[in-house]
Amino acid sequence: MPNYQRGKLLRLHFTERDQYRNKPLYEAIVEKCQELKIAGATVFRGLEGFGGTAEIHRSHMLAHDLPIIVQIIDSDENIGRLLPTVEEMMDRGLIATSDVEMRRIQKSS
Repeated sequence: MPNYQRGKLLRLHFTERDQYRNKPLYEAIVEKCQELKIAGATVFRGLEGFGGTAEIHRSHMLAHDLPIIVQIIDSDENIGRLLPTVEEMMDRGLIATSDVEMRRIQKSS
């Protein structure tokens, strides 16, 4: 049986219009993850969605406000270090965490 480690999955939900210091929020969060040496982060752009305001977020002719999900995985300790910073960066949105089992696959070529 492969050797898996316990970890934490962090999912951040907001829209592509959200900013942090005049930069797209998702870019700022990924940069912060790199700075803190987090194991990995991936940004997903949704086709359509809604959240707490019940406003539908979708692509429009003149403006784009698609849903964004940033998925981050690392140890419980490292996600714990990142979380207060991410909460400070977000003006609105949803933060979800899950316990996961993780294993890095890295085969030499």
